[in-house]
Amino acid sequence: MTGSGGTASAVAGSSSTLTAGTGGIAPSNTGGTSSLGGTTSLGGTSSTNTGGSNTASGGSHSSGGSPSGGSSAGGGASVTCPSTALTAGNTDKTLKIGSATRNYVLHVPSGYDGKKAVPLVIDFHGLGGSGSNERTSSPYPAQTDPDGVIMAFPTGLSGPSGAAWNVGPCCVKDTDDVAFAKALVTEVESLACIDPKRVYAVGFSMGGGMSHYLACHASDVFAAVAPAAFDLLKENVDDCKPKRPISVISFRSTGDQVVSYAGAASSVVSGMPITFLGAKATFAKWAELNQCTGSASAEDAQGCASYSSCKDGVDVVLCTKQGGSHEAGNAKVAWPLLKKHTLP
Repeated sequence: MTGSGGTASAVAGSSSTLTAGTGGIAPSNTGGTSSLGGTTSLGGTSSTNTGGSNTASGGSHSSGGSPSGGSSAGGGASVTCPSTALTAGNTDKTLKIGSATRNYVLHVPSGYDGKKAVPLVIDFHGLGGSGSNERTSSPYPAQTDPDGVIMAFPTGLSGPSGAAWNVGPCCVKDTDDVAFAKALVTEVESLACIDPKRVYAVGFSMGGGMSHYLACHASDVFAAVAPAAFDLLKENVDDCKPKRPISVISFRSTGDQVVSYAGAASSVVSGMPITFLGAKATFAKWAELNQCTGSASAEDAQGCASYSSCKDGVDVVLCTKQGGSHEAGNAKVAWPLLKKHTLP
């Protein structure tokens, strides 16, 4: 559940405040085992566009069928775009949630022009990391930038083992990270031209755990999720009751020494022991929750097995890397699968 070190620079903006729920926490992302020693500058604050607006309508997009590569919004939602388009680049921002000030990095690709509604991807870091670390190590921008996708990289509040996310029994107390995630989506929708039917959550390690948790508790906001290097937890799996079927694309390595592929107890975070359900048991649980029928397919060339006969056409996928380590998922596989799904 460890995050990466390293530094990252960003351009600071002006500030805006949004109050909703309570504070939260986050885990950092990296491919493989890494140290927790990096520093990051998160001093910027967030800006809100005001003034006139443009209306963009995304093209229709079904939740079934094969993925497409266009940059159209999809979902058919009529969206009022801010009159001033965001400038391409990475900006440090803050968001007020209750009494807590939360940080995130907003990533705007060069292809974004603010004239049409685009998807939003929230990428959650691993334990001890930061949004800035996640932005520099995430495999997603390389895949999503060509589609004009806006990304946000939030930072968790500090727990016993550093910045983390509250996923129930672990790993930060007294914070509602589901409320934070929803407020973050609302904030970014006020800044950029976002298709509200195409909002996705991804994450590495404990960030993958947050993605699972959002699929359980915020399927009304997130169209699909792609967790990596984390499973559902035995301690609270019975509380996972999505409001609707939701696509889940999971990435796991059989050689993961931090989150055992077979499932196991973990005491990485002091005073907050958890028990991982295991990769295959998590796969089966999501198939059950999504009312999938029949058996999972055989693994393809990428190691991905899937249930395709699920309620409302959602996908449940487990991509297994033989050997490997505690590492990020394959965004080249995840993004085409994620973007073909929209909220009802």
